[in-house]
Amino acid sequence: MPRPDYASLTRYTPDRRAVPVDLSDNTNLWGTHPAALEAIRSAGTDALARYPHLYADDLRAAVARLHGVTSEHVATGCGSDDVLDSLWRALAEDGGAVTYAAPTFSMVEPLSQMNGREARAVAWSRALADPDLLLEGDPVMVYVCRPNNPTGHQAPEAWVAELLGRVEDDGPVVLIDEAYADFAGETLIPTAVEHPRALVVRTLSKAYGLAGLRVGYAVGSKALVGEVEKSRGPYKVNRLAEVAACAALADEDGWVQRTIAECLENRERLVAALRSRSEAPLPSASNFVLLPVAAGTAVPTALALRERGVAVRPFPDCIDVGDAVRVTVGPWPLMEQFLEAWDSLER
Repeated sequence: MPRPDYASLTRYTPDRRAVPVDLSDNTNLWGTHPAALEAIRSAGTDALARYPHLYADDLRAAVARLHGVTSEHVATGCGSDDVLDSLWRALAEDGGAVTYAAPTFSMVEPLSQMNGREARAVAWSRALADPDLLLEGDPVMVYVCRPNNPTGHQAPEAWVAELLGRVEDDGPVVLIDEAYADFAGETLIPTAVEHPRALVVRTLSKAYGLAGLRVGYAVGSKALVGEVEKSRGPYKVNRLAEVAACAALADEDGWVQRTIAECLENRERLVAALRSRSEAPLPSASNFVLLPVAAGTAVPTALALRERGVAVRPFPDCIDVGDAVRVTVGPWPLMEQFLEAWDSLER
């Protein structure tokens, strides 16, 4: 029999059926970082016969170089989901509450439940007006996604500073999820390194094109990172993932910045095209656009687009938004196929 807090959990099962144009998961539609592919080819088969580094020391060093910190400030994991799970286990006391600004990343509630924590949502509109709402009820952790998924908005740095300024040294851990920060051109890692109760989590699944290798990391104070390292356990990043991630992070040929620049250009083209069709996509600081649709039509709209060979992510009854679909931005020919499918819908 499962633990009582597992009894009502269900598997995470988004619609992943193959379609010609998949704009549903916010991965890099320009492909995998070329340097990562070359690193895997050069690694040799001997790399597979032995265990990887216990705590991905080469990757920690690469992350530290990228962000101007030391390795003691970095924890790694098998994707940012694994890092988040480790954070929940290590830093959120059993039975305590995790507050979060909603709508946001769909794994916050399951991670809380599977780790014996209560998840409490505060609407983004209310949280932005009064960050104290995220601290009500003495939570053990506060989760903030920045830029936010699925809305795409970027909470102001001053707002985060105000929130952190109200957290005591023995207060809740403020977890800042920067999965999409590469597209916003801004990070709060320097703040997290200096603040005793802040951690930033990042992934290589989006801008770096390594979603299939599952590589993520956290950066913060040495004390918090040390606790996360104990929680995550050894051997979480496989050897090929580590060599590929190190090569991608170095980005010696500027591939990441080139694809980000093209993504941002195409995002604005897509927004303009949708507005010319009298749609109202939300402003985005990320590699996707959230597009409100009529009440009760998010799922039917996504299904109708799938029938036309295009996958998007539906968000029914989204807090502060209503029904919406999320569209990943990619090379312009894919955006044209999306717009063609969109124009063919009966609404």
